[in-house]
Amino acid sequence: MEFMLFLLFFVLLALASAAGLTADSRDSADWKPTDGGRRWRTRAY
Repeated sequence: MEFMLFLLFFVLLALASAAGLTADSRDSADWKPTDGGRRWRTRAY
């Protein structure tokens, strides 16, 4: 029964995502710019 509830949770989450009811909570503060797919290294001066 627990497995069915777990599966139902993920199915509901997938349906909400497909319907556009979810949001990305990241604020891009942790994203670093890339140069050709490689992340820039921040240097401590």
